[in-house]
Amino acid sequence: MRNKILFICPYPAGEAPSQRFRFEQYFHVLRKNNFEFNQYSFWSKKNWAILYSNGNYLRKTIGLLAGYSKRLFQLLWYVPTADYVFIHREATPLGPPWFEWMSVKVFNKKIIYDFDDAIWLANTSEENKLSAWLKWHSKVKWICKWSYKVSCGNQYLCDFAKEYNQNVVLNPTTIDTENLHNPFIVKRDIIEDLITIGWTGTHSTLKYLEGIKPVLEILNKQFSGKIKFLIISNKKPSIEISSLQFIEWSKSTEIDDLVKFDIGIMPLTDDTWSNGKCGFKALQYMSLGIATVASPVGVNKIIIENGVNGYLCASYEEWLTKLSLLINNEELRNQLGKMGRTKVVESYSLLSNASNFLWLFS
Repeated sequence: MRNKILFICPYPAGEAPSQRFRFEQYFHVLRKNNFEFNQYSFWSKKNWAILYSNGNYLRKTIGLLAGYSKRLFQLLWYVPTADYVFIHREATPLGPPWFEWMSVKVFNKKIIYDFDDAIWLANTSEENKLSAWLKWHSKVKWICKWSYKVSCGNQYLCDFAKEYNQNVVLNPTTIDTENLHNPFIVKRDIIEDLITIGWTGTHSTLKYLEGIKPVLEILNKQFSGKIKFLIISNKKPSIEISSLQFIEWSKSTEIDDLVKFDIGIMPLTDDTWSNGKCGFKALQYMSLGIATVASPVGVNKIIIENGVNGYLCASYEEWLTKLSLLINNEELRNQLGKMGRTKVVESYSLLSNASNFLWLFS
C-alpha cells in the first residue's frame, strides 16, 4: 500500500522559491519511491499576484476568507486519509494554528513541519504591516512541539526547533544542478562587453542592497563603461545607479537571466532574521559557476569558504576590494565559479539530499 502525503503550503504550486526548492522539486523522487501525494495551497494564483502589492484590501480579504474555507474542507476531507501532513511554514497566515492542532490532536496525523526562515520572528513586509499583529508568530514553537518531525533549512533553525522537539532534520534548501541550474546546458548570450554584477531576490530582500549602496556607487564611477549592475526581482529596486538594469523575475527565464551574471552578490545585515536564511541566492549563483560575494552571516559562512569558492565581506572596504579584484580578473572569477559549483553539487544539490528528504517520511 502506498503512503499518502498532503503538502500544505501558503503559495500556488510552482510560484514561490521556498516551495519549489524545498519540496516541489522532489516530487519525482517521491513518485519513484512509491509515494502518493497532493499539494494544497492557501492562496490562489490571482490572490498571490496581488498579495504583496499596496492596496487591493477587498480582494485580499476575499482571498483570505477563501483560503480559510479551503483549509477547513481539506482538514475534514483530505487529512483523515493521509499518512503524513507536510506543512511548509504554516497552514494559515493569520491566527492560531488550528489546522495543525486538529491534524494531530483530532485526526492523529504525523506532521512534517518545514521552514527555511526564522518565522517565529516578526518580519512582515512594508506592504502588509496591518497584518503583522495578527500573524501569531508564537505558533511556530507549538507546531514544532506537535510535529512528528521538523525539517529546517539550516543549523540555526534546527537549534530553535530542538528546544521543542528532538526529532529535527537539517534539510537544506537545494538546487537541481542537473536539469535546471546547470551552466553546461544553458547558453549565455554575450551581447555587450560589460562585466555584470548581479543580484536576484524578492521584494522583501531588496532592502539588503541598500546596505552596500555606497560600494555600488563607487564601483559605478571607478569602472564606468566596464561594468553594469543587473537586478532580477518581482519589484523594481529604489536604488538609482546609472548602469543599473532591472529585469522582472519570471520563472520561464530565470536561469537564462541568471547566467548573464559574471559576479553574484548576496549582502545581508547581521541580525537574528538574517541568521535564519538558508543562503539560497549564493547557492543559485554558485550552482551556475558564477563568482559569488556574500556577507559572512549565518549559513553563508558554511556554504562559502572565503577565497576558495567565493568571498565573504563584512565591511565596505572588503566589498569594494573583492568586487574590484573580481572585475579585473576573469581567471579568478572562473576559478571561484568552478569551485562554487563543486560545493553545491556535493553538498546542496537535489541529488546529494534526496535520501535525506525521503527520510522525513520514514
